[in-house]
Amino acid sequence: MTHRRDLNPLHDVINRRDYKEKYYKSLMPLGLKYAELLPWGGKLTSESLRFFSPIVIWTKFTSSQYKHGVLYSAFMDYYKAWLELMEQAAEERDTSQIICNREAQHRYLTWRAEKLFLDTFADATPENQDPGHRILKKLIGESLSKDLVRSFLFNGVDELGTKTFLDYFPEYCCENGTINDKRSIIGKSFESRPWDTSGEFIGNHLKNYNLALAFNLLPLYYCFLHLPLLFPVLRSLPSLNEERGLA
Repeated sequence: MTHRRDLNPLHDVINRRDYKEKYYKSLMPLGLKYAELLPWGGKLTSESLRFFSPIVIWTKFTSSQYKHGVLYSAFMDYYKAWLELMEQAAEERDTSQIICNREAQHRYLTWRAEKLFLDTFADATPENQDPGHRILKKLIGESLSKDLVRSFLFNGVDELGTKTFLDYFPEYCCENGTINDKRSIIGKSFESRPWDTSGEFIGNHLKNYNLALAFNLLPLYYCFLHLPLLFPVLRSLPSLNEERGLA
């Protein structure tokens, strides 16, 4: 089962260094603590990544009391960190910034609402559907349950803006004007954590790093591969040394 915990950024922390430094620099020790306890859970699309922070927990594990205990501890620690951020927050008075913030929040809600529909109602198989959604559908029907979940989890998606999913993410538009249900249009995903320990995004360098590492290890690989062929030579070295009076 996959689990995610995060203090989702309002703006893109990959490109907005000032925003990342302001809100996440002091939280990196917390993120590193749980990155060690709850390792990265596999492929995450680059489209989804733009809505996550450097301290995101994206993990997958077989159910166990210990792991669920760690996950609950992470939830409580992240919740406390969020409360502290709320206490420190100053009211924004710049009108243009308020408009920018509202649109950023609406963009995120629009993304999540659409992806929730795909994950829960369109693509989800019976075994991985959330049991709460199944109960709701039995009680009030699929259409009403979808609307209820959408309005509850994504409060503001219909009030903060009028832009649609395709207004924000035109790359998902099919030729007939419908939304492409592919997970990723870019086709790039991250199998390991794309941030380093200081919170710097290294996702663009992971592939190059892995290739460089492979090339550096190649000579060592061939040495091990041909090691049996070297044994006769290695055995002859002491006798050669004795002949030369070096033993």
